[in-house]
Amino acid sequence: MIQLKNAYLKWFKGKVKKAITNYGMIENGDRLAVGLSGGKDSMALLHVLYLIRREVPVHFHLHAIFVNPGWPMDVDTMEDFCRQRDIPFTNKITDIGEVVFEHREEKSPCALCANLRRGAINNTARALGLNKLALGHHLDDAIETFLMSLVYTGQFRTFSPVTYMDRSDITLIRPMIYITGKTVETFVQRQEIPVVKSLCPVNGKTKREEMKELVTMLSDRYPELRTRFLTAFQTLDPENLWPPMVCRNWQQYKKATAGNTPDNSERGAN
Repeated sequence: MIQLKNAYLKWFKGKVKKAITNYGMIENGDRLAVGLSGGKDSMALLHVLYLIRREVPVHFHLHAIFVNPGWPMDVDTMEDFCRQRDIPFTNKITDIGEVVFEHREEKSPCALCANLRRGAINNTARALGLNKLALGHHLDDAIETFLMSLVYTGQFRTFSPVTYMDRSDITLIRPMIYITGKTVETFVQRQEIPVVKSLCPVNGKTKREEMKELVTMLSDRYPELRTRFLTAFQTLDPENLWPPMVCRNWQQYKKATAGNTPDNSERGAN
């Protein structure tokens, strides 16, 4: 049983190391902020980075940041988790919950909340002298983001494994991009990682939750769906998609092709 557990841990770390290596996520001397929410994904990410840091020849610093939305949360569990690993922990208290659910009364609050939390964690990381931000997004998150973009905006888009944010001078990385949500859940169980329940008022009632259900349904019918999506993300071929439009309307087209149309005198001469 112990051997099986160790083999699984080695495999999981290998997937994360591969993503880090493939996309050059972490360099010697990097100071990483790890966005901690208390959920399984962020807790798993912090734990696996802690384990990997002890094994690789690249030296990097870890600092956990929790953007506190202002409603009651079990912060002690997160703080103890970090203390046991000698990882600094910052509890950034904000009024995001009040702004989103009381002042603005958003019908679809997730986008606003995400923007506010992103700004808060970027500013906090920069103030702490950190140069990179690691988030616990995994393969399922990338697929769900792609489907949300397709269904709700008509665009082929998802997030990148590495993104430099020039406004904050922070590089965002997602080391668990090769791992599925179910795999993260299994990892958390086997490593006995504590998870803090989200008390967000719309938890489990969002558009992303709808996409989760869609991905699960499609995966039941097409078991290789997630693997196929990963391959597609890595091997995008723009030549097999439609080219950009030449003109958006007839007036633009007429103007653009005016010089290519023979005048009446030329036609009469023939």
